[in-house]
Amino acid sequence: MCGIVGILGQGPVADRLLDGLKRLEYRGYDSAGICTVHDGQFDRRRAQGKLINLANRLADDPLPGISGIAHTRWATHGAPTEDNAHPHIVGDVVLVHNGIIENFKPLRDELLAEGRQFLSQTDTEVVAHLIAREIERGVAPRAAVANVLPRLHGAFALGVMFKSEPDLLIGARLGAPLTVGYGEGENYLGSDALALAPLTQRIAYLEEGDWVVVTRANVEVFDRTNNPVTRPIVNSGASGQLMDKGNHRHFMQKEIYEQPVVVAQTLRSYLRPIEEQVALPDMEFDLGAVDRIAIVACGTASYVGMIGKYWIEQLARVPVEVDVASEFRYRDPVLTPGMLGIVISQSGETADTLAALRHMKAAGLTTAGIINVPTSSMAREVDLLLPTHAGPEIGVASTKAFTCQLAVMAALAVNLARAKGLLDHDVEREIVRHLREVPEALSKALSHDAEIEAMAPKIAAARDVLYLGRGPDYPLALEGALKLKEISYIHAEGYASGEMKHGPIALIDDQVPLIVLAPSGPLFDKTVSNMQEAQARGAQVVLISDADGIAQAGENTIATIEMPRVHPLIAPLVYAVPVQLLAYHVAVFKGTDVDQPRNLAKSVTVE
Repeated sequence: MCGIVGILGQGPVADRLLDGLKRLEYRGYDSAGICTVHDGQFDRRRAQGKLINLANRLADDPLPGISGIAHTRWATHGAPTEDNAHPHIVGDVVLVHNGIIENFKPLRDELLAEGRQFLSQTDTEVVAHLIAREIERGVAPRAAVANVLPRLHGAFALGVMFKSEPDLLIGARLGAPLTVGYGEGENYLGSDALALAPLTQRIAYLEEGDWVVVTRANVEVFDRTNNPVTRPIVNSGASGQLMDKGNHRHFMQKEIYEQPVVVAQTLRSYLRPIEEQVALPDMEFDLGAVDRIAIVACGTASYVGMIGKYWIEQLARVPVEVDVASEFRYRDPVLTPGMLGIVISQSGETADTLAALRHMKAAGLTTAGIINVPTSSMAREVDLLLPTHAGPEIGVASTKAFTCQLAVMAALAVNLARAKGLLDHDVEREIVRHLREVPEALSKALSHDAEIEAMAPKIAAARDVLYLGRGPDYPLALEGALKLKEISYIHAEGYASGEMKHGPIALIDDQVPLIVLAPSGPLFDKTVSNMQEAQARGAQVVLISDADGIAQAGENTIATIEMPRVHPLIAPLVYAVPVQLLAYHVAVFKGTDVDQPRNLAKSVTVE
């Protein structure tokens, strides 16, 4: 969510701080600010809204200084106003924060009782006051931060600077990512490697509970008990170039079109074409001994888990539970020996999913992670990393990460079935053949972009939209509805098609479009029967199917979207494309902010 950049430089830092913030825009934000230390004083610029507003302010009123911190804020406590924007200044302290201080109210009440005055409604300002109070009592900056950190409950990544020590930058993390960058006569802090890529490729990832003292010449890392520790310096591999949309109008459109390539890249690391087998990375546990699986994820990733449940139970006959991560710990799930816990996350930093992972590990479960960022917290903590190879995803609404996660989930289901002795080589050979067909099928699906764009105005006029699907296409219906909600702000719901007559059919009239996902296959007739029940009540149907399905059931629809004929196993990957394109074109027609929809963030690092 919020983004942090800090630079102890040898020359002016304001422009470089702004560039770092641009690299963090993908996380989502609603205000931004920069503060430098210059001639013993703080100099700060903040702005509500997009970074262009901050850039314009800096152009009109430049910031001097060779030390500074910067922040993009996604509002939690307090509205997204300039007063609530970071950095926050209190006395000798300037501070930025990603996360939520859960006990901020009693801390704030304590400070108010002492007569201290607050200039914002944020939880963050409490931390700045606590550190400033320590400084006013004569405590040195390092000790001041060390004294305050144990009092903070919740999740945070902090960047702190001091008016009296412009060569000092202190960072701390608990439940939110923070990275140290090593330069030549300069050192840096950032929320991720991408923010620091143009500054350095030499980085270290802080571990949970770490705090770090950074100067231009040195970096000292301490654990949560204040003992010095060493964190390995690695090459980030992050591109120093700003992400580019190429000839596409939006990042989301570009990422939809990248799917044939990135899914092929992902599958390439799991398929063994010569042996005609599916393989996983080396693991230190017996996959065949797994007798139950718990899949935990949020949002779009949770729908990958739901589709994975169908695949794993059908192929490997292992029972699977799927939880949204924000509920998992709080229902006190029954976790037993022999259970495999699987987390799914694009960023590998999603706060609810990370907390669920740690809950499973504390219960003694073996864990695996389907993750796009191999250096993330989750990737480092799981027992088995199952990487996707989607590359950076900038659009807030996930597209290519979703299909890459599905590709990995399919590979896991097949491998588990073989480990259980339930998959003979002829069947596996056939599955490998179908998985290798996915990139071409995705390309064929994309070839229908123009007709999807042409029908988008019919959906854009709706207030409510329903999506239907059966089997693995039911979670895909949920995903289609989520996409439409996220970027076009149209209310949409996804349903298992057989459930329509158990309530939702009451919503049907000629003003409610019904998007039906019905690939040819064993569930086609049942899905079409449910569709026709809705049509009899005036539903305006958009049928997404292959040529055979459209020929059989395409009459009396307002539109059809033809997909290539594919095996049921890979249909969810292919049918993801039209629901993504439909949401995209509806949002473009409505004029919404496709890549950065209101109120949303790409990397949700607070609960």
